Amino acid sequence: MEALSNTTITPKMSKEAHLVRDALIAAGLETPLLPSTLTTDQKYERLKSLFTDVVSTLGLDLSDDSLNETPHRIAKMYIREIFSGLDYGNFPKISVIDNKMSVDEMVTVAGISVTSTCEHHFVTIDGTAKVAYIPKGKVIGLSKINRIVRFFAQRPQVQERLTQQVLLALQTLLGTQDVAVSINATHYCVKSRGIMDSGSATSTTALGGSFKENPQTRNEFLNQG
Repeated sequence: MEALSNTTITPKMSKEAHLVRDALIAAGLETPLLPSTLTTDQKYERLKSLFTDVVSTLGLDLSDDSLNETPHRIAKMYIREIFSGLDYGNFPKISVIDNKMSVDEMVTVAGISVTSTCEHHFVTIDGTAKVAYIPKGKVIGLSKINRIVRFFAQRPQVQERLTQQVLLALQTLLGTQDVAVSINATHYCVKSRGIMDSGSATSTTALGGSFKENPQTRNEFLNQG
């Protein structure tokens, strides 16, 4: 069984992570969280034990070689992967640089993969995001936008909050209100349970600054591929 010894030390929060978290809390957009003193390894051991109970309660035989590692795999997946965005020590390293070229036109990154988890049923949300901003004094590396989307997607989510979190994070880091975010996604809580509608998708949009105030700027963003 693979150990989690290399995850014992939680990375310190960066200055950028502090700024973003504080902005989200002030705006009432932070994911509902309780204080926790558990280390990463303690969380792993607790989750592994709890999922052992879940799997056994379902009547599955954990002595089977296909199942005996399942509680370990789920606990590791929750901490390292699909819920790693709950830990601001995992916030991406962000580099913003002076806008020396005086770029003042829209910068757009489209087709960003979004894989998240519905916080109501803990099943997959799968889709794409489009993010744009109009630079002021700072610009950001394009891959950092993808990483910010991924960070906030890697936690239990509702799509509306995810869209707003990405918007406010970029506004905070770039020092401008001129940011826009849209997400289009399939929710497996709709597709694989309940109504079982495999054809529907959910679209959300969050607009700031000129994207909200200027119809031409807003339409340019919304009509891009």
